[in-house]
Amino acid sequence: MEVQETQVQTDRVLTIPNILSMARLAGVPVFLWLILWPEFGGPNCDGWALLVLALSGVSDYLDGKLARRWNQVSNLGRILDPAADRLYILSTLVGLTWREILPFWLTGVLLARELLLLVMVWLLDRHGYAPPQVNFLGKAATFNLMYAFPLLLLSDGSGWLASLAAVFGWAFAGWGTALYWWAGLLYVVQVRRLLKADAAAG
Repeated sequence: MEVQETQVQTDRVLTIPNILSMARLAGVPVFLWLILWPEFGGPNCDGWALLVLALSGVSDYLDGKLARRWNQVSNLGRILDPAADRLYILSTLVGLTWREILPFWLTGVLLARELLLLVMVWLLDRHGYAPPQVNFLGKAATFNLMYAFPLLLLSDGSGWLASLAAVFGWAFAGWGTALYWWAGLLYVVQVRRLLKADAAAG
């Protein structure tokens, strides 16, 4: 007999998972500053930027896992977690595009997907619905991009390590971009069905 695990939700703000998500959000401007500092005459801090990005990845894994294990899933956490993911992706896009590591067309493709999702969230809000929850495909896309970006940052150099990082970085970037758009289109289908059912019920 299979026992179904029930998910308890809390309204508490200061939970360990939420604190981890807040710390991850606080790291976004630090990460962007570290990437862009060489462009403004500062030293190369790519190593520190990679460390911040790695710590954000660890906290991204831990906040969701701990929230479920300790029954600390919250409405705030549902907002903070995807917000931190998107802000890290946005800041990395800005930094790597500014340094000409990423081409403008790839940045445009990823930003267009974010714009599409913002439109879907706006439509849901107009009809009184909460934003769609992050699905497994969206998480997979984010993980691919979060692997791609540090590898591409590491590829901005010379030697065999930079060449190897470029190969794997672009592979992760390709898969991440495809999955990112796939997840976005699934959100569009989900929102369309929800609004269509709402219109039929009204």
